[in-house]
Amino acid sequence: MSHMPSTKLLLAALAASTVAFAAPALAQDKPYDGQTLSVLLPPWGTLPKEMTDQFTADTGITLDSQTLGWDEIRTKIVTSMIANTAPASATEIDWSWVGQFGAAGWYQPLDGLVDAEAVADAPTAKIFVYDGQQLAVPYNNDFRILIYNAKHLADAGVAVPTTPDEMLDAARAIKAAGVADYPIGLPLSATEGSATAWYLLTKAFGGDLFDADFNPLFTSPDSAGYKAMEFEVNALNEGLIDPSATGLKDVDIQELFKNGQASFDVAGWAGIISVYNDATKSKVAGDAHLALMISTTGTPRSFGLPEAVGIPTNADNAGAAAAFIDWIQQPETQLGAFHTLGNLPPRLSVLESLSNSGELIDGDVLLKQAAYAEPLIAQGTPSWYPEFSAAVASNLNLAAKGQISVQDAVDRIAAEAAAAAQQ
Repeated sequence: MSHMPSTKLLLAALAASTVAFAAPALAQDKPYDGQTLSVLLPPWGTLPKEMTDQFTADTGITLDSQTLGWDEIRTKIVTSMIANTAPASATEIDWSWVGQFGAAGWYQPLDGLVDAEAVADAPTAKIFVYDGQQLAVPYNNDFRILIYNAKHLADAGVAVPTTPDEMLDAARAIKAAGVADYPIGLPLSATEGSATAWYLLTKAFGGDLFDADFNPLFTSPDSAGYKAMEFEVNALNEGLIDPSATGLKDVDIQELFKNGQASFDVAGWAGIISVYNDATKSKVAGDAHLALMISTTGTPRSFGLPEAVGIPTNADNAGAAAAFIDWIQQPETQLGAFHTLGNLPPRLSVLESLSNSGELIDGDVLLKQAAYAEPLIAQGTPSWYPEFSAAVASNLNLAAKGQISVQDAVDRIAAEAAAAAQQ
C-alpha cells in the first residue's frame, strides 16, 4: 500500500513547489540544437503548433509529431520493439502498459535524465515506476473522484456521503423522495469501465487487489474486494442502481448523470466535472460537485489512470527526448495543455495555481483527492493486467445479472488471474 501524504506534508510540498514554479523553464544553452525528435502521442496528448514552436525556439529541437489512436500506438510500439526498431524517440505510455513494457525492458529508466523535483510534484508519476525505476512521466492527470448532484441531495434532505453505508442511505432517501429513481451511477457491463469502478470501491472498502507477491486479496467474504462487489450487486438488487447498468459502459453512466437521472457518479474521472457543469452539454450544470471518495477507513483513497511519455531503449536521441519530457513537466506547458486540450495537470503545484485562480470547479476538493491518487497496484501493473481486467469485467457482469454468486465471481477472477500470471 502506498503511503499517502498528510495534509501538513501536502501543504509543505505545495509551498516548496511554488519556488520551482518560478524557476527558469529551460537552461539557456541548447545542447540538442539542430536535432529532430520524433514523438508518438494520441490526439489528446498532441499539443498545438504554437506551443511546440516555442519548444523549438527554446531548445533548437525540431519536433516530428506523429498522432495515432491509443490502440494503434500500442500496436506500433509492440511491433516496433519486437523488431528492435524504435517506434519514435518519445512515445505515449499508458498506465496499464507499464508492467508489460517494463518486463520486456523496452523503455529507458528516466532517473537522472529528467527533472526529479518535477516528477516528485506529480503524485501519479509513481504509477510509471517499474522495478524501482521511473519509466515514464505523466502528461495528463486522470484519477477517480466522487461526483454528486447537490440539488438531488438537498431535495432529499441528505448530506454528502463519506462512507459506503452513508451512500446507500442517501440513495434510499433520494429514491424515496422521488428525486431520482436510480441514484447510484455505476457501470456493470462486461467492460473495462466496470472493472475500474470495482477497483476503486475495493480501495474504498480499505483493501487492495493483491499482496506483494500478486496473490489475490479479494476472495474472502470479509475482504475489501468481496465487499465492494457485494455493495454493487446489492445496490442493484435494491433498485438503487439502474437495472440497465448491466449493459451500460462508463460513458453511459456519464449520460445518466448529465441528464439528471443519477445522483452520484461514483467512479467519475476528475476532469469530467467541467463537462457536467457546461450548460451546452449537461442538464445539471451548476448542480454537479466533487467530493472526496467514500471510505470505510476515513482515508479517501483513489487511484490514477494517467498517460505518460517514455523513451524507448533503442531511441536515437534520448537526450532530446529527455528535454521534451522536461518541457512537458513545466508549469507553462501544463497550463497550456489544460487550456487548449483540457488535460488536467499532473503536477500538484500547477493544479493549485488553477484552483487559486478559480479555474477549477471545487478545486480545493480536487487538490485533496489528487494527493491520494495512488497506483492501482502498489508494485506496478503486471504484464497480465489485460487478462485480469477482462476476467473482472465478465465475472462482475455475470454476478450483477444474478447468473453467478459474488463468491463464484471473485473465485473465477482469482483463478483467471493465476492462469494469466503463469503464461
